[in-house]
Amino acid sequence: MAYNGFAIDNYLDAEKVTKQLDELIQKPVYSIRKAFLDDYVENYFNKKCIESRAMIEEAREIIPGGVQHNLAFNYPFPIVITKAEGARLYDADGNWYYDLLQAGGPTILGSNPDSVREQVIELLNTCGPSTGLFHEYEYKLAKKISEMVPSVDMFRMLGSGTEACMCAARIARLKTGKKNILKMGGAYHGWSDQLAYGMRVPGTKGMMSKGVPNFVFKHTDEFFPNDLDDLERKLRKNKMYGGTAAVYIEPMGPESGTRPVSREFIQGAERLAHQYGALLIFDEVVTGFRIGPSGAQGYFGVDPDLTIFGKIIAGGYPGAGGVGGHKDCMAHLGAGLDSSGKKIPKAMCGGTMAATPISCVAGYYTLCEIERTNACEAAGRMGDRLTEGLQEIIRKYELPFVAFNQGSICHLDNAGTMHFSVDWKKPWKIPNILKETGIRQKEMEHMGAAYMAEGIVTLAGSRLYTSAAYTEEMIDDVLSRFDRVLSKCGPLDLS
Repeated sequence: MAYNGFAIDNYLDAEKVTKQLDELIQKPVYSIRKAFLDDYVENYFNKKCIESRAMIEEAREIIPGGVQHNLAFNYPFPIVITKAEGARLYDADGNWYYDLLQAGGPTILGSNPDSVREQVIELLNTCGPSTGLFHEYEYKLAKKISEMVPSVDMFRMLGSGTEACMCAARIARLKTGKKNILKMGGAYHGWSDQLAYGMRVPGTKGMMSKGVPNFVFKHTDEFFPNDLDDLERKLRKNKMYGGTAAVYIEPMGPESGTRPVSREFIQGAERLAHQYGALLIFDEVVTGFRIGPSGAQGYFGVDPDLTIFGKIIAGGYPGAGGVGGHKDCMAHLGAGLDSSGKKIPKAMCGGTMAATPISCVAGYYTLCEIERTNACEAAGRMGDRLTEGLQEIIRKYELPFVAFNQGSICHLDNAGTMHFSVDWKKPWKIPNILKETGIRQKEMEHMGAAYMAEGIVTLAGSRLYTSAAYTEEMIDDVLSRFDRVLSKCGPLDLS
């Protein structure tokens, strides 16, 4: 299909990309050569990021690790950002960077757009950020989301995507009367106890969830991405043990499509979930209003029962999460009776700072501006240009790297860290897999440092989000900077 307001012109061939990633993890690890990495550390970070380094050293005394957000952990030390504008970020030392982190995905318009900021300032001059009572923009934002996303009859705002995922599980159990949750292996549905399972690498179960007792996962299981047979096996198994209340899916694949899934898989998952009496829950924290005004579900033509929203619904401002869906499901967040006069059980759900005036105003005007400017398509075109350029550079230097994109969600994978999976039928292989992914994760961090030294901020050195603030000239400049880094890459010496 053509763009037609969506960020994607032609959807990728998930099988082809998966094959490329399969081949990547069979090859020696390629990364920035050590001499060049050392040069970047010495001549960029140690000489041009002096204020950042000093501030982080002080911060480490009172903040664990020195930063408050996982995205800020970067090698060799976190950079302190003091200004965000359009497609650029500026640090405490006066250096500027192209922003391909996009706060983890939500700033589709670019950072701090005037059209939204002016409305926020007007609110602050009159109402203030929070009152604890109802504000008209709570309704305006909910109505706007409902108008844009066909599956959302009703919407409840919360404080984060994690809270929304927790809330959706409670709704699903009340609606279906069933116990078990199935989630896509490798996907991230927040850090609550029950859903912190099978994260990053499929098959890891609770291995990545330190501090969470194993008994918490009694009613949680994972299925392998892009594998309808595995999903049905798990649904069939659950049928004997309390049934499946919900199937959680990241619609582009786990970790924003790091392991991409096919259109047929998404449509098949909808069919299977409903066949076994489960709710289909789409986690659109990243894809919602980035893939298109109606989200990934609009692009794929599916009708999830519940949808998780994240940072974008507050325009990048605090108070960034929510759950929306069909009226009969969302009824469990209110008090009342169903059509037969039976009392509807109400799910436990709170959030003191949910739906504040500042978050609702920012979210409403952000969504209006996305619609008005066709920002999803604009950002998607930039994603295509970036990916095509990266693929050319990879060929130029004969690197095994894999570059692909789903619209404005782009991937440049040098190591295939999250393409591994754990097979519990072969437990003797698990230590080697953990060792291998540890090595490769470290090299992702080194690549991220090299990109940053060339003026590009990425997510973990492998994920890149474009926004509507980019121009073709900017993307071409970004590519020239990537070229300088990739020209310095080679096989990693593990001797």
